[in-house]
Amino acid sequence: MRLRLPSSVSEAQRCLAEGAVPIGGATLVWAGWQRDGFPEQAVSLRDLPEANTVGPDELGGAVPLHRVDATVPEVLHRAASGVGTGAVRRAATVGGNLVGSTLRCLLPAALVLDARPTVLTADGVYETDLAELLAKRHVLLALRWRTPLASGYRKLEGEAGGPPPLVVAAAAHADGAARGTLRVAVRDGYEVFSESAPYHADADPEEVMRALTGAGPAALPAPARDALRREVADVLSRAAA
Repeated sequence: MRLRLPSSVSEAQRCLAEGAVPIGGATLVWAGWQRDGFPEQAVSLRDLPEANTVGPDELGGAVPLHRVDATVPEVLHRAASGVGTGAVRRAATVGGNLVGSTLRCLLPAALVLDARPTVLTADGVYETDLAELLAKRHVLLALRWRTPLASGYRKLEGEAGGPPPLVVAAAAHADGAARGTLRVAVRDGYEVFSESAPYHADADPEEVMRALTGAGPAALPAPARDALRREVADVLSRAAA
């Protein structure tokens, strides 16, 4: 197998056009390739500057999870730091986790940030939404978002050998001097639910929670609702401060 390491967007497009298979951090594809056979050529974006940014409102798709630090919003930092072991986080990438993994540990954080993916195809680079990114399994060049007032993330304890642990995420976004939008997401098993509700600076967390649960979280298991309620109260409190 030939591994190609483009250092420019145009070179990366050429690799895709010539049939190179995106490899990400290789944590998910390697076992399948060993079983089914290796492709003739693969492409990694680890040398592409546009895919390696880490900042308060941007994160590159080729960034290994261990590099997702406190520069980014808390919800994304905590989501990345809770993935697997240290060895996994040193290899796995943001794009690989979002697009190539069935767990998609970073997805709840990306949803509450209302992140917009910039994707790379053989035909060009363009901005899209998370739904298209996941449905078409594009190569993720970068995620961008508007920095929230406050955000939070909580992963509940899971059973060994059982389904993925419950995850709740929340972020408060300013819409004006005294108004905002609270976005929440919950991963329950392999399903991810997301919702949003408006709030005011002096909003009662229980009222905001009722607005959210009226749209769907009421069907969530009790542990998820309780964890979400705590996260909503904490994020709204920090946003007000």
